[in-house]
Amino acid sequence: MTWNWQRPDWPDFTWDQDRLTRAETLFAQGAGMVIGASRHLDDPSRETLVVDLMSVDAVATSAIEGEVLDRDSVQSSIRRQLGLAGDRRSVGAAEAGIAEMMVSLYRSLAEPLDHDRLHAWHRMVMNGRRDLEAIGRYRTHREPMQIVSGAVYAPRVHFEAPPSAQVPAEMEHFLAWFEDTAPTGARPLPALTRAGLAHLWFESIHPFEDGNGRIGRAIAEKALAQGITQGLADPVLTAVAGTLLKHRKPYYGALEAASRALDVTDWLLWFAAKVIEAQRRSLAQVEFIIGKARLLGRVRGKLNTRQEKAVLRMFAAGTDGFTGGLSAGNYRGITGATPATATRDLADLVALDVLYRTGERKATRYHLCVPLKPVATIEVDDLCGGSPRRNGGHR
Repeated sequence: MTWNWQRPDWPDFTWDQDRLTRAETLFAQGAGMVIGASRHLDDPSRETLVVDLMSVDAVATSAIEGEVLDRDSVQSSIRRQLGLAGDRRSVGAAEAGIAEMMVSLYRSLAEPLDHDRLHAWHRMVMNGRRDLEAIGRYRTHREPMQIVSGAVYAPRVHFEAPPSAQVPAEMEHFLAWFEDTAPTGARPLPALTRAGLAHLWFESIHPFEDGNGRIGRAIAEKALAQGITQGLADPVLTAVAGTLLKHRKPYYGALEAASRALDVTDWLLWFAAKVIEAQRRSLAQVEFIIGKARLLGRVRGKLNTRQEKAVLRMFAAGTDGFTGGLSAGNYRGITGATPATATRDLADLVALDVLYRTGERKATRYHLCVPLKPVATIEVDDLCGGSPRRNGGHR
């Protein structure tokens, strides 16, 4: 098996830039829509958006690696590190670590990427781990770095990375390229192309003992932000990890296929489709928060404590909505209300146009009167166009 880094022309990736033209245009247009919609948010709502995007992305990027984190704890830790009001709950090492990395990423989106920052991110992501030799530095072990699955007696090797001895030089080359292709660099690349290449290249080097996926997705997020927020005061997160989690198996498959060759057109198209899908989810989140602010402003002072608690709980479910709608039983569980009180409270919320009702009797459910914009899956076929033209040779 020959991996991409074993080929004579490594790392001279090639791709068909014309086939990515429509994707780059859609991404730029989507960025404008997200930025424009975000300007309608007041400061508290903007803080909510940033924390929501970071916490969802932190939980998702960990879930891709099979690590299940508590979202409320991650969100609490993010708010704390941003200096925002929040609860003081105890937070586990894994939740605190990924939250710290997300805040570091957000605060440094416009800054250069270097070895020190990557090492710091690795220490954050590996917070609490005691089973690794190298934390906060590149791997040095002599045995091959492999991604495997299956039984111990018959493992399937999905990828083998360069030997540890090559990692420092490989990373030096990668970081130089990353800065050279930035919007202010000598050879700037379009945002989607640069982010997709950066993610694949970093994963191909696989410089750390563990945590490469989470850090690689952070690098892609950084590249996307640099490509769309140049000169803006507030950085914009695409929050791509949540969408990659929804397509986890194809994501791993696309990375594995791309690790076998230097023509990466198919990978870049697949990655672009998922980024645009993620961007549309972020736009839906912005619109949802705007709707939330308008609804709560309209009924300010009209809700009792129970109603307010239940409504805020429904909003906390985000754009995916309160699963299946809110039942009277759910309402009683959230608020502690008696059945009669719950019936009156819910009827009042419907009368105030806070909730709308569907179903009858035991099937009765209540939903927020805020549009939940569905986001369709974006496929590669939605993006293709243009005549062949090869780009590459980025030594």
